[in-house]
Amino acid sequence: MKIHREGYKLILFSTAALAILNVIIIFFFTDIKAVWITTLSFSVLISGFNIFFFRKPERKIGIDDRKIIASADGSVVAIEEVEENEYFIDKRLQVSIFMTIFNVHSNTYPVSGTIKYLKHHPGKFFIASLPKSSIYNERTSIVIETDEGLEVMIRQIAGFVARRIVTYAKPGLKVKQGEELGFIKFGSRVDIFLPPGTKLKVDLHDSVHANRDILAEI
Repeated sequence: MKIHREGYKLILFSTAALAILNVIIIFFFTDIKAVWITTLSFSVLISGFNIFFFRKPERKIGIDDRKIIASADGSVVAIEEVEENEYFIDKRLQVSIFMTIFNVHSNTYPVSGTIKYLKHHPGKFFIASLPKSSIYNERTSIVIETDEGLEVMIRQIAGFVARRIVTYAKPGLKVKQGEELGFIKFGSRVDIFLPPGTKLKVDLHDSVHANRDILAEI
């Protein structure tokens, strides 16, 4: 298990700040054992959570152009045909994966291909499990075109707790299925837009894992 690069600075700075705090507390409250033991315990919990949140499990997949893999860890909270009005301007099958703060938050490419479209939208921070978050929340939309001409959109959506979306995609970039697309910090959602009639391999409320579970077959 590795630590994701997006967590390096936060873990380093928070650990240093907590260490300084504990030194101060122990210095001033040496005789009040309960105070510095409580502070130390709290610091260990915070440090442990930061390491847990930014964990990066090793998952190797065999690239398969006939399959669309999950781009995030979490629970499938929506499967519906919607009118996608940002890029496709037609009906698409939307599959939404909601990530709690306990899920791995690294996002990956569901298919191999070329980045055809990339746009970041400022927005609000509604709870990411709500349908309106796909339209009104801060979000980044990425469209990947496969070698066969299939276009798949993945939308990273910030949530009530999440306040930062990191995207590594760039227009024209050639990407491989399973490579890192980006990271969303502290609770969020990923929407994937597929052609209507796509054969899904997941159901509502299923738990899925990036680079492990198959969302659909082309």
